[in-house]
Amino acid sequence: MLEKAERQRKAAPDQQRSAGYMPGFGNDFETESLPGSLPQGQNSPQKCNYGLYAEQLSGSPFTAPRGTNERSWLYRIRPSVRHTGRFTKIDYPHWKTAPHTPEHSLALGQLRWSPLPAPSQSLTFLQGIRTMTTAGDALTQVGMAAHAYAFNADMVDDYFFNADGELLIVPETGAFQVFTELGRIDVEPSEICLVPRGMMFKVTRLGDEKVWRGYICENYGAKFTLPDRGPIGANCLSNPRDFKTPVAAYEDKETPCRVQVKWCGSFHTAEIAHSPLDVVAWHGNYAPYKYDLKTFSPVGAILFDHPDPSIFTVLTAPSGEEGTANVDFVIFPPRWLVAEHTFRPPWYHRNIMSEFMGLIHGRYDAKEEGFVPGGMSLHNMMLAHGPDFSGFEKASNGELKPVKLDNTMAFMFETRFPQQLTTFAAELETLQDDYIDCWSGLERKFDGTPGIK
Repeated sequence: MLEKAERQRKAAPDQQRSAGYMPGFGNDFETESLPGSLPQGQNSPQKCNYGLYAEQLSGSPFTAPRGTNERSWLYRIRPSVRHTGRFTKIDYPHWKTAPHTPEHSLALGQLRWSPLPAPSQSLTFLQGIRTMTTAGDALTQVGMAAHAYAFNADMVDDYFFNADGELLIVPETGAFQVFTELGRIDVEPSEICLVPRGMMFKVTRLGDEKVWRGYICENYGAKFTLPDRGPIGANCLSNPRDFKTPVAAYEDKETPCRVQVKWCGSFHTAEIAHSPLDVVAWHGNYAPYKYDLKTFSPVGAILFDHPDPSIFTVLTAPSGEEGTANVDFVIFPPRWLVAEHTFRPPWYHRNIMSEFMGLIHGRYDAKEEGFVPGGMSLHNMMLAHGPDFSGFEKASNGELKPVKLDNTMAFMFETRFPQQLTTFAAELETLQDDYIDCWSGLERKFDGTPGIK
């Protein structure tokens, strides 16, 4: 079956590309793939056109305030009750869910990994997910998990939805298609894709990479939204029009298929006789989307000092405490450095938030070596971190002329909760045992005399 899918994928790549997108973040969209399939003037007619079933998918409580109330009406070939059956338990041993008890002996510390090794056997997107950290509690819908993935095979007759949280997917190598109930999304490195909690999807490859690799933030809490800009005003950072939601598309396939579900940290599967991606039309505001990180409009210091990294927040998932995120998704994109009399890289600091970082391409300005595309680092709450010795020396002694920081894209999953390391991450062969040594050259310069040394 995988060989057949591979032949089809290479024979007709244009037909598999997404047909189009609708711009805007959090908009109320409407779209149909057959004319007249979307009812007008009401949500649930006695009989839908084309013999379709009307169904609501709610992403928030019914009584949530209008500004946070999320739901979409779907018009599909079969209702979702026909897309499940008698479930049996299955296991994805490398996908962990908070709270989980660490089962390793690795001591506390600042940690960094080189990229995940390429798979040695055929792995789909689901099979290639490896949890690095977990935080909070999925059962009470707080916290997150940070995953890395590496895969080399398509999900052909397998479909998945995650009841524990939404999935923010950050590719590092390889373009692929996320075919959701509400349409197709093509995503490539330097783009991100978000699949809402409970939404069915499958992932198939685009292009001819040897391995498709990247990162995932599984957000257990309130959904990601755009951060408030405050004094910045109406523009810059991540602009709503740059978020793209797919138009309606459906898969009318009458062959044996499998639906897989993640629910409260456990995995279940059911056999069905058709594709569950059968939504012909839909309208609403609970929908998947993608975003091109290159459209992020950074704002920074134009006179002196380095701003807090929060100025680079693309998406934020709020908590119950004002100003304290459940998760922030932050990027460090290309930008000009112009600050005068200033140490321009990120300063040394300790933080109540815990930071899981990855690098999509290029080099991160606070690390001269060791942090490579596909790599990861973890600086847990209150553990000191900052530029390595080489980065410090370069920034301390370089000429302070305008410099374009180019060919770079790093990101951070930052959460208010401590991130527990999984056994997989603690024992991963790419763990850099010498990471702590990157600061060893930062020796005493103080001599008790006035003046800058």
